[in-house]
Amino acid sequence: MTSDEPVPQRPLVLAHRGSSAAFAEHTRAAYLQALADGADGVECDVHLTRDQHVVLLHDANLDRTSDGTGPVAERTLRELRHLDFSSWKGVRIPEVYGARSEQFLTLPDLLDILRAAGRPVKLAIELKHPSPYQLKLEDRVLAVLRNEGWQPRSSSLDNVSVTFMSFSPDSIRHLLRSVPPEYVCQLVDDVDIRVIRTGLGFGVITGGAIANLMKATQLEGERILDNGVVGLAGPGIAYVRRHPATVRRWLESGRRFRVWTADSEQDVALCQELGVHEITTNVPSRVLAQLQVATPQGR
Repeated sequence: MTSDEPVPQRPLVLAHRGSSAAFAEHTRAAYLQALADGADGVECDVHLTRDQHVVLLHDANLDRTSDGTGPVAERTLRELRHLDFSSWKGVRIPEVYGARSEQFLTLPDLLDILRAAGRPVKLAIELKHPSPYQLKLEDRVLAVLRNEGWQPRSSSLDNVSVTFMSFSPDSIRHLLRSVPPEYVCQLVDDVDIRVIRTGLGFGVITGGAIANLMKATQLEGERILDNGVVGLAGPGIAYVRRHPATVRRWLESGRRFRVWTADSEQDVALCQELGVHEITTNVPSRVLAQLQVATPQGR
């Protein structure tokens, strides 16, 4: 490389629900590990509790990732604090990452962890829908952030740069009332109606209705990206593989790309080859090591 050639840029690496291959997703240990791994930022999913606290969980129900059961929205924060959100992973948590009772996090808890990182950190917040509280979820997230000192124009607070994501076009349009477009990401997935109709166990009629709704949401999300309404495109890695022409069109139109969830060497290499700007991964340390080998000049 000659001295007048630009230094190659590696994609930024965001830890998906923290370093979730190492520790239970969305836990204090997962996020502390992500920072220790050197991740450029972290991703989280948020729901509202019955008493309107913003909590970090992917599922609308507690069954998969805790020793509780039932909808998150029907529990208070105090009730959730008494559940075990880490033992299901079967991994011992080092004492430095906190006790088992300290693993469950609210959005303010995560902000405290990121502000203590001592370096710039990106935070990608996914607003999960459908929510029983509908767009009150977005309003509450923004209220919590403002209370923490978030500045909408720069979408930052202290050392933390915040972006917002959703598969829901209604969520995206609502966020754009308060957040500049460059900090809003329309997520898109590749919906196979035939697989959904037969794979969810709802029966042909109900499964078909759900599949059609999901497909309509995908198409509307694609239109939002085609029209340049938001600055960030968030396709899944399967979508990237199956729709290369669409991906190239969005990249060439100036959309910033955040791809999820790329863990394998092949997927990471594909993202870098395409010029993807951000990679969301469960294994940030491994992805960073691969990218640093591929771009020895650094960022």
